[in-house]
Amino acid sequence: MNQLVREFRAGVLSLTPLTPTIGAEVSGIDLSEPQDAGTLSHLRGALLDWKVLFFRDQDITTEQHLAFARAFGDLEVHPFAPSKPGYPEVLAITHNENSKGRENIWHSDVTWRERPSLGSILRAVEVPPVGGDTLFSDMYAAYDGLSDEVKARVEGRVAVHDFAHFRRGLVKAGKTPQEIESFNRAYPMVEHPVIRTHPETGKRAIYVNAAFTQHIVGLDKDESDALLAHLYAQAAIPEYQCRFRWSANAMAFWDNRSSQHYAASDYFPAVRRMERVTIMGDRPV
Repeated sequence: MNQLVREFRAGVLSLTPLTPTIGAEVSGIDLSEPQDAGTLSHLRGALLDWKVLFFRDQDITTEQHLAFARAFGDLEVHPFAPSKPGYPEVLAITHNENSKGRENIWHSDVTWRERPSLGSILRAVEVPPVGGDTLFSDMYAAYDGLSDEVKARVEGRVAVHDFAHFRRGLVKAGKTPQEIESFNRAYPMVEHPVIRTHPETGKRAIYVNAAFTQHIVGLDKDESDALLAHLYAQAAIPEYQCRFRWSANAMAFWDNRSSQHYAASDYFPAVRRMERVTIMGDRPV
């Protein structure tokens, strides 16, 4: 079999890559059932290799969604985004004629946390007839593609991350200065490496993103802005990407430590309803 279109098999589990380095579709698995240790180990290894795994036709309950995610670690509660009633760990992401999609920016989830997430598992509840794809970008490949000059400039640098756009949403929603200050104390700005070393693979990845990174420490504003703009632009290079077209009951499980993603908001005013569960990670190094 062609090395770039190889399949991975563990029992009846099959993994078919979408591109040479990022994205693979998993078949032969029913996520409504508890997975044994061997299957979970294979899935974790596949996630490390391919950065994002896709599953189709998974008609599961919220409890089963949560149980699958918990097999990979503790779950976080997002302090700003709306949750599904009765399920604080489940983000309810709905867009329609009254709410245009806003996730159309390359990012890694919650990098404003001291311990950003390991990964996220997103389930499609209702999808538009066309559009609403999610794109994923390989941040290992993005780092490897940098020039030696840029690699030298970012070596050892750290950048500040903040929940700035959520703060603007809090202001718009009418939160008082005292309420906003309580969020500032709970989630102070944090510094993370510009280039992160993955804790499980040891590979290096670009770890700044246009959604949450504010500036690079030790550089003046103009130099920081220019360098960040160059680093952000790497996610948009097609050779580093895969693209997933959603269908009802499809799921995506991505590694936030080695990838960024972008939800195409091209389906307005159609409905797109998704539910996301996020697994806690560790402090980037």
